[in-house]
Amino acid sequence: MFPSQLVNLNHMHIVGVIPARYKSSRFPGKPLADIAGKSLIQRVVEQCQQAAALEEVIVATDDARIADHVRPFCRVEMTSENHPSGTDRIAEVVAGLPSCDGAINIQGDEPMMDPAVINLVAKALEKAPMSTAATPIRDPEDYDNTNVNKVVLNQASQAIYFSRRTIPCVRESLDQPVARQLQAFPFLKHLGIYGYRKDTLAQLVQWPVSPLEKAEQL
Repeated sequence: MFPSQLVNLNHMHIVGVIPARYKSSRFPGKPLADIAGKSLIQRVVEQCQQAAALEEVIVATDDARIADHVRPFCRVEMTSENHPSGTDRIAEVVAGLPSCDGAINIQGDEPMMDPAVINLVAKALEKAPMSTAATPIRDPEDYDNTNVNKVVLNQASQAIYFSRRTIPCVRESLDQPVARQLQAFPFLKHLGIYGYRKDTLAQLVQWPVSPLEKAEQL
């Protein structure tokens, strides 16, 4: 459990941090990939800069090529090469921001992230130590796609599990086409965004990797 934290709910200082690695095993140099005349990372930055809830947008990287590319249009913070996850990279950046109350982790490969979603995730930090966002799965191709991460909520809209598999199993619909299964239950896909209060983030990255985290690679 996270302890309750005292923050100024009238005006939380929230920053958006985009972790960006060059050495991706599946797509090396992905942040610098060209998308209709602009790099992938620039398009993500521009979406984040439209979110009114963010005081500042920062790219966190360990690669000089990404840093040199980003500096003309966004603040860059160089971070350790040894971080096991983007969350750890963000924690290093946030630890050096004395006035920061919280951070929004926006994935560096989400160029279509809606600024309104960023604002909602930031707003939720007024009442919770962490926040995130999900949307119903409507495309049957997403149902079995392990690159589309799924999330299960309880009745209080709290996330209780994230998985690369589609859960729960709706037993009565198992023999139905995927389109029918999607009608049988409100399956949700995660939107690749997290919000953290500063103290929560600092605590979170101290925990060891759990067997479930290791298994799902999430």
